[in-house]
Amino acid sequence: MKHTRRLIISIACAAAALVFSSSPLNGQVYDVLDQVASSRDKAAGVEGPYRFDAAPLTPAPKGFKPFYISHYGRHGSRYAWNPNTYTKIKDVLEAAKKADALTPRGKQLYKDYMDFYLIPLVNMGDLSELGGYQHGEIARIMCEEFPEVFKDGGKVLARASTSQRAIVSMNAFTVSFQKYAPKIDLEVNSLHTNLPVVNSNGSPKEVARRFEGTVNVPESTNDFRERMTDYDGLFAKLFTDRSFFEEIGGRRNFVYELFNLWAGYHNYCDGDWLEDIFTKEQILAQWEIENYSHYIGHTRNRYNQIPLLEDIITYADEAIDGGEYKGHFRFGHDTIVNAFIALINLDGTGHEITKAEDVKYWYQNFYTPMAANIQFVFYRSKKDPEILFKVLRNGQEATLPQLEAVDGPYYRWADFKTWAQALMKAHPQITASR
Repeated sequence: MKHTRRLIISIACAAAALVFSSSPLNGQVYDVLDQVASSRDKAAGVEGPYRFDAAPLTPAPKGFKPFYISHYGRHGSRYAWNPNTYTKIKDVLEAAKKADALTPRGKQLYKDYMDFYLIPLVNMGDLSELGGYQHGEIARIMCEEFPEVFKDGGKVLARASTSQRAIVSMNAFTVSFQKYAPKIDLEVNSLHTNLPVVNSNGSPKEVARRFEGTVNVPESTNDFRERMTDYDGLFAKLFTDRSFFEEIGGRRNFVYELFNLWAGYHNYCDGDWLEDIFTKEQILAQWEIENYSHYIGHTRNRYNQIPLLEDIITYADEAIDGGEYKGHFRFGHDTIVNAFIALINLDGTGHEITKAEDVKYWYQNFYTPMAANIQFVFYRSKKDPEILFKVLRNGQEATLPQLEAVDGPYYRWADFKTWAQALMKAHPQITASR
């Protein structure tokens, strides 16, 4: 079976304790499973490729022009980050073959998989060609949507985590950016001292910062996974006997890695050779499991993104005061995107959940695909002293339900700062150990 890399994708004020309303206007989504059922890329969640499907932007209030952009972007499409995605599936299929426990579909999967897995395993974690393309397009769209910000020159600082895929993503973005904003003086770096801002999870202990605050965990991920997974239905398609699972570490990790593979292989491989492995019902269940897993694993780390929030506020205020920087671009990971959107309650994702089944109505991991990005776009007027801003989530105008909008997606920067300062006061830094 021939596998080729996909080169392009179709463009197809504040209280110390935050309490958010449960109304749809504050971010609740009722048709989420219908969305997942109708879109393979959404069903892939955080493993899905970037979707260039944002609606046209709302014009700014009269007289207001953009002058500065603050950005955080996840790395683009990559090979699986964990070698287990490839090795666990290989081990299970080999054990099943040795036990003569493969169905006809299982035998075909074994053959296809043995032809497939070695190159992805060697490239584990690396940015794919599609990932570079995504960031180049995101930079182009930014420059074309907001030409006023960059047309007269100035500086832009781009910083990446020390991960190879984040650095290469930054490179793809900045090369494209320079093409469309040639007057900008561009600075780039990937320093470990940046990590509290761009990848707090990987910060060296000498610079790590941690903050007070906990988030409710309604149910363990493993318990939720066990009661949601249709093991019998899935295994009946592939195996005639399952006793060999006891010798190779059980069934749970195999299904987890098989769904990860299904969700992510289109980031670096054409073909549909895995598309019949899961039924529609199984896909919905596995998506909900992974969605819950990412909510628990990522958004409960929200308060450790306060350095990123501080960074955004500090540099935005410098730009407002006439500084020479027209943009600050940061490149990192889905763990940070998911935690940060919960920190600032973007589109209601800061709502704390008390029941595992309700997570999907407030948080959807398909809004953090490969190359997911958050952009704060700032506006000023010659006739109005107020500074306005809006937040774009993957190019789509987003909401901050805790604030009163001025007009559509536009908010007062002063209101956001007041809210953010109360948040940070309620969650002070814990002294890091050395």
